Amino acid sequence: MQGLYPLKFRPIPREMIWGGHALRKMLNKDFPEDANIGESWEISAVTDNISVVMNGPLEGNDLRELIEVYMGDLVGEKVFDRFGTGFPLLVKFIDARDVLSVQVHPDDELAMQRHNSWGKTEMWYVLDAEPGAELISGFRDPVTADIFIEKLKSGKLLDILNVETVERGDVFFLPAGRVHAIGKGILLAEIQQTSDITYRIYDWDRLDKSGNPRQLHVDLAVDAIDFGVYSDYKTVIPERINNPVLLADCKYFTTNLISFDMDLVRDYSLTYSFVIHVCTEGEFSLDWGTGSMVVSIGESVLIPAIIDGIDVKCTQPSKLLEVYIK
Repeated sequence: MQGLYPLKFRPIPREMIWGGHALRKMLNKDFPEDANIGESWEISAVTDNISVVMNGPLEGNDLRELIEVYMGDLVGEKVFDRFGTGFPLLVKFIDARDVLSVQVHPDDELAMQRHNSWGKTEMWYVLDAEPGAELISGFRDPVTADIFIEKLKSGKLLDILNVETVERGDVFFLPAGRVHAIGKGILLAEIQQTSDITYRIYDWDRLDKSGNPRQLHVDLAVDAIDFGVYSDYKTVIPERINNPVLLADCKYFTTNLISFDMDLVRDYSLTYSFVIHVCTEGEFSLDWGTGSMVVSIGESVLIPAIIDGIDVKCTQPSKLLEVYIK
């Protein structure tokens, strides 16, 4: 059986009505110049969109196949016990050339009842934002379901939604049930549960390629929405060099930001989980004793749980997202 090593996967491009060209221009994705690509799925086990290895002896194998063969050695024993052959996270980049729909995702309980699926808690790390860019996260004031429906029907939904200005480096944690929408002019990395369930609430009266309004899911959405108001919609991350900064920590994933200008040693012996590195700036190399690889901006790497530690060699000042499951 072939030994495990850090794995890169072929990006899965997703053409969207609101997508643009930043993934190709800023993150070096080999996508068609004439396609409006809204999302690049970096590591995915979503049905019909399962990532395929693009490096080393395991090239051509998909993620589900690898978990079936390597089990806990790849994902970690506790992760395998919990999720089986289903990989628990979806990592993607999103380019919002135009505003996305106002939407919400169900939690685990509701998603399992309706779709036999996990729910969708997610986080965003903003890679770039045009001056004045905004996004929607949650509500500005407490509302009820009845008030929400009334505002939606009267065309005044934005009156009750919380709008945040967005700058590079901002972090947004979005638990399942939080109404949200990414605004235009924003490029971000998203870490989320493995789920593609979205309830679209409002789409700005936009028409699809065929000239028809896109489908809405208001009836399904109402039962999924958390109508509470919170004080921590946005997190502004302090500058810290050569030490991890915690961005998000929940039962579904833990994400650190590491900004560095020197070589680092990352000890994963007590993590008991796979680890994902997402390069958001610069370029570095990973050395795991029996091999090495270069990781450039826009690339993601899955480090198997059996690898207890890794050396991060700095070739230029860089930033990476470090993701695992506790």
